[in-house]
Amino acid sequence: MTAKHISVLLKETIDNLNLQPGDTLVDATFGGGGHSEYALQKYKGIKVLGIDQDENTLHTNCARLKKDYQNINCVVGNFRNIFEVLEKQGIKEVSAIIFDLGFSSLQLEDSGRGLSFKKDEPLLMTLSSNPGIDDLTAQNIVNDFSVETITDLLKTYGEERFAYRIAQGIVEARKVSPITTTFELVEVIKNSVPAFYQKGRIHFATKTFQALRIAANDELSSLKEGLQSGFECLQSGGHMAVISFHSLEDRIVKQFFKNLAEQNLAKIETKKPIVPSDGEVKENPRSRSAKLRIIKKIPE
Repeated sequence: MTAKHISVLLKETIDNLNLQPGDTLVDATFGGGGHSEYALQKYKGIKVLGIDQDENTLHTNCARLKKDYQNINCVVGNFRNIFEVLEKQGIKEVSAIIFDLGFSSLQLEDSGRGLSFKKDEPLLMTLSSNPGIDDLTAQNIVNDFSVETITDLLKTYGEERFAYRIAQGIVEARKVSPITTTFELVEVIKNSVPAFYQKGRIHFATKTFQALRIAANDELSSLKEGLQSGFECLQSGGHMAVISFHSLEDRIVKQFFKNLAEQNLAKIETKKPIVPSDGEVKENPRSRSAKLRIIKKIPE
């Protein structure tokens, strides 16, 4: 059964963009297309450009929206290159940009690339639909990197308390045979952590999978570059909205917005991040860690 994608903080994000007819919205992490669809419904006469690395997800959901809305266009790309993407589309500036840094349910559960520890899939974790021979994958990391490097990745990107024990377990397991699937990795992690950790509120593999995914996709560097590039493309008075899902992302977004405000380049619209309501968390448990921050570019 195909998973249903539920966009997080949907109304809170779109309702604060204050778009007018003729404005252009860039959905820099198009995914399931939920934010774009609601924006097209709410703001008549706007244009939407969707960007996503995942070619299959992008084309599937863009085609679905095009049946009802003609003023949407979609481009395969990494949001770290948002300036170049817009330039190729002949767009000099835009009215609003959305970054939803989470993954759609479809990507997590039906990717076939090992993004979820709940499915036995090839251990790739890349967001690219067709990773090339030069693309870094989670499989490369667990089978080729040293115990010290894996430990550092799990600590830095996953904030994993048992990073060294897991890294040791990975290195020992790969001596017997390469780790090539998600379930093989989950079993290694399980055998590496204490029994109490296996029964915690958060699945014991969550932080390791997060760390490997971030490393495989260079996510934090991409975010820093995408925020800067996106802000440069934003017109005066335009809005940028960012939904983050873990502390590393939120820290980068918070600091970037703070720096802009201190330079009097932008006004922070959210003194505190907007978080999902109890009702939203109950309907969609994956939304529980989401934080929405919004800035408005100060007119020159």
